[in-house]
Amino acid sequence: MSDKLLDVKNLTIHYITEDGTVKAVNGVDIELKKGETLGLVGETGAGKTTTALGIMRLVPNPPGKILSGEIYFEGNDILKISEADMRKIRGNKISMIFQDPMTSLNPVMTVGEQIAEVIEIHEGLNKKDAIEKAKKMLELVGIPGARHVDYPHQFSGGMKQRVVIAIALACNPQLLIADEPTTALDVTIQAQVLDMMKKLKEEFETAMILITHDLGVVAEVCDKVAIMYAGEVIESASIEDLFNNPKHPYTIGLFGSIPNLEEEVERLNPIKGLMPDPTNLPSGCPFHPRCPKATELCKTQVPKNTDLGNGHKVRCLIYEGLVEA
Repeated sequence: MSDKLLDVKNLTIHYITEDGTVKAVNGVDIELKKGETLGLVGETGAGKTTTALGIMRLVPNPPGKILSGEIYFEGNDILKISEADMRKIRGNKISMIFQDPMTSLNPVMTVGEQIAEVIEIHEGLNKKDAIEKAKKMLELVGIPGARHVDYPHQFSGGMKQRVVIAIALACNPQLLIADEPTTALDVTIQAQVLDMMKKLKEEFETAMILITHDLGVVAEVCDKVAIMYAGEVIESASIEDLFNNPKHPYTIGLFGSIPNLEEEVERLNPIKGLMPDPTNLPSGCPFHPRCPKATELCKTQVPKNTDLGNGHKVRCLIYEGLVEA
């Protein structure tokens, strides 16, 4: 039996609108073992959230369409199963913490009812037992169980995020997808929430995909990293390999734009230009308009995924030996 929990192959998701086709995800490959944490990193608009929605089969249709790919979870391609079977997996074996806790909770239901609902549906408990388990889940995320009768507006932003995490973990999922779970929180609460997620992940032996644009968060929580750009994974490696030896010019640019406490510089060194418009992606390598090492060949040739060994993969013509480093 393989210890591979999730295997995403060549996933392509586009949003087809009147104004054009938004090429959100273009041939993404992701592998995740049981209990492992993957950081999915990239600028806004890189396709991180759409990839997560694809794995959950929650891409809004219309306009979204999964054009190709396979998503193997526990050895079964979940793109081929019925919606009824997918509902049994969603919230039970695969859970997602959505980006904004303010809009993820139902304002007219108590937080206890919202946690209990998941437990009733997937574990078949009656309402009374489900509420008892909901109280335990609240305690687990650091909120007194007696507050299960409160409504979302009675909680602060950080506590709402804890409630969302309690809902996601209520059925002890094997895979947790956390979509920028700390973006709306201030730094001290952010640290607490990350610390709590780390502990709960270890306690429940849950695999996790953490979507973020904060490399500091990735360094603290993840085992491996996939860097996304214009809907593609352009570099993936273990956390040590990527931080000690980034290869792709975009990854190097990301690290260059982070403040370094050991160096005294007047200005940070950001990556020039903006993320390309997904309705009109550049030909060849999607990063070539912003790349300091781009050549004429980069404008026409699409780079292959080159394996540098030890699981370190990069999409760049430099590593195919076609462009000088």
